[in-house]
Amino acid sequence: MNAAEILIAAGADERIALECGERRLSYAELRDAVRRATGAWRHLGLLEDERVLIFAPDGIAWVIAYLGAIAAGGVAVGLNSRLFEKELGVILSESGARFICCEAGSLPLLNALCAKLEHPPRILEMDGEASEWQRLLASAPALEAVPRRPEDMAFWIYTSGTTGRPKAVIHAQRMVDGCMAVAQELLGLSVNDRLYASSKLFFAYSLGNSLLAGLRLGATVVLDGEWPTAERVAAICEQHHPTVLFSVPTLYHKIVQAGLAQRLKVAGVRHLVSAGESLPMSVRRALEDATGISPLSGYGTSETLALMLYSRDDNGILRPTPLTEVRNCEAISESDKGMPRRLCFSHPAVALGYWQRPEAQTDFHDGWFSPGDMFVPCERDTPAWEYSGRTDDMLKISGQWVSTIAVDQALLAACGDSVQELGSVALKNAEGLTEIAVFVVPAAGRAADAQARLAAGIAALPGFKRPRRIRLMESLPRTATGKLQRNKLAGMLQE
Repeated sequence: MNAAEILIAAGADERIALECGERRLSYAELRDAVRRATGAWRHLGLLEDERVLIFAPDGIAWVIAYLGAIAAGGVAVGLNSRLFEKELGVILSESGARFICCEAGSLPLLNALCAKLEHPPRILEMDGEASEWQRLLASAPALEAVPRRPEDMAFWIYTSGTTGRPKAVIHAQRMVDGCMAVAQELLGLSVNDRLYASSKLFFAYSLGNSLLAGLRLGATVVLDGEWPTAERVAAICEQHHPTVLFSVPTLYHKIVQAGLAQRLKVAGVRHLVSAGESLPMSVRRALEDATGISPLSGYGTSETLALMLYSRDDNGILRPTPLTEVRNCEAISESDKGMPRRLCFSHPAVALGYWQRPEAQTDFHDGWFSPGDMFVPCERDTPAWEYSGRTDDMLKISGQWVSTIAVDQALLAACGDSVQELGSVALKNAEGLTEIAVFVVPAAGRAADAQARLAAGIAALPGFKRPRRIRLMESLPRTATGKLQRNKLAGMLQE
């Protein structure tokens, strides 16, 4: 088998596979382009399991180079095109990449970083008709995909680094067996659908649920090279008319606040999917009120690629997605039945493990993966859980468990449109006891209103859940994938 060949095989020749701006590529054209990319990579000497880094904005050229590398037997690695120099240098060094595709504007930085390496990758400029990569594609023969085994490497995804140094997650060829289960079985998507993810393709959520699932279905995938904003997402929907939008809670919140949600519905969006963080109930309800669409909120990780849990309920109860098996990581005693616990997930899309991170490899075991997140079992339904956040998001105050995620959601609901975003973290007071601090970004011109509504929201919480410190901010630190970096907020408390 070869994952790339399977992904491009499903679509009918005349159907549109990819759209980006004014450019459209049919499945027949995509197959020819990927096979030519296979020929180009083999001509350049790419061997099985050698890494190819794609350091460029999303686009059709990105997809062709990426799938071509997999088809040629290599390992594709999509990178955030806005990586800082230090992070990029670490990745270049530890990945041992053989090649890197980039835009012309990135050449000075990459040349400088690669000059420091003992075995630097070959750098290929990929934008523009006269670029080296485009010339190679034009002259290369179309080659069939290199046969691979299900457990062989297909691509890596670098984690967003919310808990420390980013890790390279190794995904196997077999992931294609499960990448479209959510799209097909939960959303009911078919060849007639059009999938658009606001997040970029280096993010597992977008790669797995939009690009890979869309191609596996033989549907159309909409791409955008620009960084997403609320207005940009609405404009892309109006230009390309996707039937399903994959986005993150922070951006959905901004879409609602800007009064743009109705435009998504008018543009033809039928499904709203949220992941990356927990979707606040206030945002869910605002989206449903504006569009008539009940959002699907999903839980997944870079290590699982696919969404493992989902919710369509106002109560946020999460259930396993198709093909997902769930079990407790540890034996649960009778007294601990209602307590937060870690879960293990099994699914065809679960990764093989991490590259050169033996200390973290214990999270993988016999095809199962356990993320560092906590879940509370639902007593009235099974199998079902409530998301409580990462291990560090669970606090014990006055002998009772408190989830900072739950505090955030309660305060967001109380503040409504007076705040753009907020996040809470733990702190130690002068007596050494754990308390909660909340960081708030007020809506423009509404700082006083935000503070008043926040105070009322805090007063409505049980005493042990109430934040004891409030700090107004212009913005909150987030990863490139939109996740709140609570560790950085906690560091601000020490300043």
